Amino acid sequence: MDHSPSIITQVSREEEDEDEEEEEGNAACREEDATKVSPSKKPRDRGLFHSLFCCLCHRETEPRPLKNNAPLLVEENGALPKVPAIPLLPRMKSNDAGKICVVIDLDETLVHSSFKPVNNADFIIPVEIDGTVHQVYVLKRPHVDEFLKRMGELFECVLFTASLAKYADPVSDLLDKWGAFRSRLFREACVFHKGNYVKDLSRLGRDLNKVIIIDNSPASYIFHPENAVPVASWFDDMSDTELLDLIPFFEGLSKVDDIHEILQQQTTSS
Repeated sequence: MDHSPSIITQVSREEEDEDEEEEEGNAACREEDATKVSPSKKPRDRGLFHSLFCCLCHRETEPRPLKNNAPLLVEENGALPKVPAIPLLPRMKSNDAGKICVVIDLDETLVHSSFKPVNNADFIIPVEIDGTVHQVYVLKRPHVDEFLKRMGELFECVLFTASLAKYADPVSDLLDKWGAFRSRLFREACVFHKGNYVKDLSRLGRDLNKVIIIDNSPASYIFHPENAVPVASWFDDMSDTELLDLIPFFEGLSKVDDIHEILQQQTTSS
């Protein structure tokens, strides 16, 4: 199997430049298209990805609505924008009150996807690109079922992916049999920063002392590395046990009031 990062979550340099130029002007587009699309990194088939990317924000949009005391969006140059961003997550549900919010990546963390046909694919997702339907072949990481089930019992879990919603949403529908994900965030929820789509945890609307991100890409959590539980990128190694091995660690972590001390100890000992 091809071990390059998932096509769905990649971006060419030209596409990155175009997105950087339009970042400020398209803040409202992200919110308007929240049910349509998601983020990325660099494609093997430039034409296919370019279509996935360009369908997002090339349009005139209304100004983003104001909301007092909301987290602020970090811009490419590090400056704060003029308009505060609305929190990405809705108010926490009563049955999740007091729980830690765990942000979980999709591609190369829970699954690996490819346009290349795979005989043992767990899912085959049709994705329409420029009027043509393409098949995306998805492999589940070993023990992802046990992992998601237990995580959903212990935490307020949020899927946060740098992929398009038209791909990631149906994958999540098939993957998450237990409703572990209370919310799903896609490309338009990311911040484009120095050539990468960053998941800015300060925009979630949650106490950062009780937010953890699980991701295979350090660039995704560059704003909040102290909140991260890194995982190795996964492609097709069916002997992998990383998700299974993480369950006891998270069972203990679910009982703490401030995640930073525990994660710091984990980083020091590893």
